[in-house]
Formats: sequence, structure tokens, C-alpha cells
Amino acid sequence: MAAEKPVAVRRAEELVEREMAGRDASHDAAHALRVRDLALSLAAEEGLSAPARLLTVELAALLHDVGDYKYTKNNVEDMSVVEMFLEEVGLEEGQKDEIVSIIKGMGFKNEVSKKSIVDPTLEFAIVQDADRLDAIGAIGIARCFTYGGSKNSALYDPRILPRDNLSKEKYMSKEEKQTSINHFHEKLFKLKDMMKTEAGKRRAEKRHKFMEDFVAEFYEEWSGRA
Repeated sequence: MAAEKPVAVRRAEELVEREMAGRDASHDAAHALRVRDLALSLAAEEGLSAPARLLTVELAALLHDVGDYKYTKNNVEDMSVVEMFLEEVGLEEGQKDEIVSIIKGMGFKNEVSKKSIVDPTLEFAIVQDADRLDAIGAIGIARCFTYGGSKNSALYDPRILPRDNLSKEKYMSKEEKQTSINHFHEKLFKLKDMMKTEAGKRRAEKRHKFMEDFVAEFYEEWSGRA
């Protein structure tokens, strides 16, 4: 018989379902649940077993995209709902602060210019790697084109080249026209080498290779060679 979930986890699942309802399927509640499952699996591989630490991992993974800047009106991350929730479920101040710190620091945007705003704890590394694993491989491909479609982005346009040396601001900008295929070059192909846990690195290899094969085939078919 499976152990009963902590109340905070059950309530976090409900919050995620409620707050992320109506979003496109690239950043919906199912994404948050997959990241949670990946994070707990990585935690087991990394030998993290203390209940309080696992709760930190699980809540950070579930809540990490609730205030995602891509879904706010002003293009700014909004942590207010998450912070209010963590207050309501009565976590200790230190644990609450750690969860907020993980969520604020784990995004690709914070490392795109080789800068990260937090020193990675094992909990941070696990949640970040779990989120990045869901961004690559077969599911990553599906999510990439789902998000691009929701923004009316072209699949590919050889006249629009992938951007190099992106700053955090340029990466977050909604102004520049981009294509879904460019996202592989600007972000997704980079994630394998940005994994922080050994378990995450191992899993990323297969997903990365799947994406490389997909993009190579895409170019072959686009050009009429395949």
C-alpha cells in the first residue's frame, strides 16, 4: 500500500491544476507532474532520502512554473501565488525560503549568460535537472512545437538564424520573431551539458541523441532530400 501523500503535496497538486488550467500543453499541469515524478526518481538515484528534503524537492518541482514569466501579462515572473501557498501550508521559514530560491534560480534564463543566482544544493540540482529532462527528448520535441504553435511561430525559416551569445533579457524577450527549430539550437541542445546530477547526466544522453536525430531528419525532409 502506497504511503499517504503529505497534505502540502496534495494541496500543491490542486493548486497546480487550478493555476495552470487553460495553458497550452507545453507548460500545463501535466508538465509540473512529470517534473515532480522525474525529480523524485532522480532523488532516489542520488541517494536523497530524508523526508524533509524530499518534500522540498517535490514542492519545488510541482510549483516551479506556476508564476512562469511566459504566461504573465508583463513578462515578469510572479511568485506571489507560490509564496502565499507556502505560507498557508505552514512550512518552516527555512524550507519555504529554499523552495522559493530553487524556483527563482532554476530557469535556463538564469544560466543563459553563464550566470546563476544561487549556489546549487542537491535539491536545487535535482529539480533543475528534472525540469530540463522534460525539455528534451520526445516530450521536449512535442513541447517545443506546442509552445511555438501557441505563439504562431514558424516551424522553420532558413532566413531566421539561431541567436548566439544570448543575454537573459534577449532570451526572455517576446519581441523578436523566432522559429521552433531555432529553439533547439538556442536552448535544447545545450541542456545535456548543463545537467548537474550524475543521474540527470545519464538520462540526458538518450534524450539528447533522440533530438539530434529528429532535427537532422527535419532538415532532410524540409529540403526535399528525404
